[in-house]
Amino acid sequence: MSELISIFLSVAVINNLIISKFLGLCPFFGVSKKIGNALSMGIAVTLVMLVASIATWFINNLILIPFEIEYMNIIMYILVIAALVQIIELFIKRTNLSLYNALGIYLPLITTNCAVLGITLINAQESYGLLESIVSSLGGGVGFLLVLVIMSGIREKLEIADAPSSMRGLPVAMLVGAMLGLTFFGFGGMI
Repeated sequence: MSELISIFLSVAVINNLIISKFLGLCPFFGVSKKIGNALSMGIAVTLVMLVASIATWFINNLILIPFEIEYMNIIMYILVIAALVQIIELFIKRTNLSLYNALGIYLPLITTNCAVLGITLINAQESYGLLESIVSSLGGGVGFLLVLVIMSGIREKLEIADAPSSMRGLPVAMLVGAMLGLTFFGFGGMI
């Protein structure tokens, strides 16, 4: 049990996919302007990470490893992720059209979000079992959600701040992202 908690905290906080691995920066800077959109995107990415990790674990352990074709893992994982994103996109479009419109182009971009592919590759590289892969993907998703929501909260406050015009928008977002990264690196010695 303590190993599962360690995996979760390591992926969520210490080795955060955005802050530590620089995976998923497109939604980090693109969707983090409003907390609601960031929360929705984080939940969608977490769901895709969870389902993709389960599906790719089965593909890896039942097809790729027994047939000794592990080199096909990236292609197989991308196919699984693309199919899952299409299903989630259709679900959101039918259940919440305003959320679908708010997420815009970033929803289909989950397909190419390297954080989703990254967590499946990390799970395979670490030779995690099914339960460990689930915990790792939940940690990755929660960490992604946490960083996205924190960043969007800061960016909402910065919109009303008196900043020089040359620093508004992406330049200040990059500075805030760097400072946010420093705070997460402070957790590195805890586990």
